Amino acid sequence: MNITSLTLNPALDKNAEVDGLVPSSKLICHSISQQPGGGGINVSRLLTRLGLDSYCVYPSGGDTGAYLTTLLKEEGLRPNPIAIKDWIRENLAVLDTKTNLQYRFGMPGNKLSEDELELIKNTISEHLNKGDFLILSGSLASNLPHNTYSVLIQYFSKKQPKIIIDTSGASLIRALEHPVYLIKPNQRELAQLAGKEFLSNIEQENFAKELINIGKAKYVAVSLGVKGAFLACKEGLFYQSTPSVQVKSTIGAGDSMVAGLIYGINKSYEPKEILKMGVACGVATIMSKGTHLATLENIEMVLKLMSS
Repeated sequence: MNITSLTLNPALDKNAEVDGLVPSSKLICHSISQQPGGGGINVSRLLTRLGLDSYCVYPSGGDTGAYLTTLLKEEGLRPNPIAIKDWIRENLAVLDTKTNLQYRFGMPGNKLSEDELELIKNTISEHLNKGDFLILSGSLASNLPHNTYSVLIQYFSKKQPKIIIDTSGASLIRALEHPVYLIKPNQRELAQLAGKEFLSNIEQENFAKELINIGKAKYVAVSLGVKGAFLACKEGLFYQSTPSVQVKSTIGAGDSMVAGLIYGINKSYEPKEILKMGVACGVATIMSKGTHLATLENIEMVLKLMSS
């Protein structure tokens, strides 16, 4: 069973610290680091740390795209960059060490031409087989319409893969025009799927179960923030709380949760253990500075805290 991830709006994520954020002053940054970024890329990065290989597909243009690929290779991934005309964006996260507040600056994403998107589709299709995992994760390239994931899901469904979709807003709503294997909305995104501003706890449960019953998804994993998450599937509803840990950064936590869920499914875990692994990976990532993802050591520590 192979795993393929697609990131349509990748980024070179830069992280820095300043000792006091002061307007109109020249601020000296330190503790600089750079990591590959973007939904599917982050999922593949964490899966690699968990010992699962994946075929990581993303558009790549300019020096930023080339450096992103270099960083992925250094982490032991199997990257498959698709050459595009536009440069890949850079994002910046800055931690003010005096207040311990993090500021995140997201840059506009790359554009994709019809030919470039077609090349991405063909590249993935050549490697996709029945039962494989296909992860469609993150925001869309800046010029793509909201129904892009929906079109891709319909296109790839002929290969009968297990499609995981993790995005937000109109892109997520349109994506569920076709059945998928797993979705991971947060509470706000789940409410949007239901066409509402807010859902109570019981409404959240009922709507998640409805998505399962009508065949929209096999698994619905709903992130509850600091309260943890719940998983809806044909076996029932399962909850997992989070242990108390020091939060250093939330960047990549959702992607890490997706990776943990996939790992659990790949290892044929029971639903409760699938959710536990997903939450553990997400929590372990918020223990890491800036744009760094979870370490195996922290994942194992969180799992022990959950079991105690």
